[in-house]
Amino acid sequence: MGKKLFTNCSIVNVIDKTVTPGSILTEDGVITQVGDCPCADRDAEVIDLNGGYVMPGLFNCHTHICLPPDPAVNYNRTDCQVTLLALDHLRQHLSTGVTFIRDVGGINYIDVDLRNAARAGKIAAPDMVVSGKCICMTGGHGWQMGREADGADDCRKAAREQLKAGADWIKVMGTGGVMTEGVEPGSPQLDEEELRAAIAEGHKVGAKSCTHSQGMTGIKNALRAGVDSIEHGFYMDDWCFEWMKEHNVYYVPTLAAMYWIKVNGTAAGIPEYAVRKVNATFDDHLNTFRNAYKAGVKIVLGTDAGTPFNRHDKTAYEMILMTKAGMDVWDALRAGTITAAEMCGVEKTHGSIETGKRANLAVFAEDPTKNLETVMDCQMTVLGGEIVHRK
Repeated sequence: MGKKLFTNCSIVNVIDKTVTPGSILTEDGVITQVGDCPCADRDAEVIDLNGGYVMPGLFNCHTHICLPPDPAVNYNRTDCQVTLLALDHLRQHLSTGVTFIRDVGGINYIDVDLRNAARAGKIAAPDMVVSGKCICMTGGHGWQMGREADGADDCRKAAREQLKAGADWIKVMGTGGVMTEGVEPGSPQLDEEELRAAIAEGHKVGAKSCTHSQGMTGIKNALRAGVDSIEHGFYMDDWCFEWMKEHNVYYVPTLAAMYWIKVNGTAAGIPEYAVRKVNATFDDHLNTFRNAYKAGVKIVLGTDAGTPFNRHDKTAYEMILMTKAGMDVWDALRAGTITAAEMCGVEKTHGSIETGKRANLAVFAEDPTKNLETVMDCQMTVLGGEIVHRK
């Protein structure tokens, strides 16, 4: 890999919340110097960023790389077709400044194979952690691509199967959802005992857990069962917020998933049942997001990419939606960088531009703290010190 000096730029420091002119020196994929003018020896390749603004590479902590953003989900593709789509989705993430993803629901362990290939340097892909198949009740949300399980013993076995296959996280389905016909977002699915059994299996080997949970009963079941992150979270109260703060549980609201369904609707081919559920819960979801933010819950960027019109190259739009809903711009930037890294347990190596961390960078033309729209137009992506996208 050698040495590279990224110069003529401003550095967005998500730790100190500052933007300052400087340069970044990397060697063998690691940041070795950051500052006004790091000294680089003659072996360093100089990369002039033309006055650009450098952020840590972005995180998307709720993706489905095996799913394209079709109006309606199609589960009839072959594994080969799914793999080809997933490879293109990974490329889209890189081209938009995303250098780390947490994939939370794959098909036939294709996500695991792609993660392994990425770690071996065989494919171009963001750094990634995966969950294998989601664990759901028989006929529950996600059953078409998940591992159906009933009862605590079966949920425990299902979690063990995911870990055996290579999952980094365990995903459990606590409630119904929008995109599965015949289930409702507010209705509980796996119960507290079932959730606890699966979550505990992951924790035994150091694997965290996340839950698709939209209704309050299912969310509270998952919180009491020991879950590490709440996905979507349409309905939460002060008890939920206090529990999450006390037990270090993160909130991944996926505002984009609801937004793209609402603005496109049935006229674009989205099933009526999905649009109906979004329209019924949209405002409540936003209010829960605002209340969680005001309460001090740790919020992380995740888009649910792969749901209708929720493209894999639109990760950064989640930050725009967060700020439109009342979040401070620095908190939105942190949600997609250092806070996400903390949730994924990689904050010592990812999530900020600091000496000793992996050289994952995203370059934008303007200062995102003053014009957040600039995050939708990534000029360059650096992954492990290598330029993997340049506009």
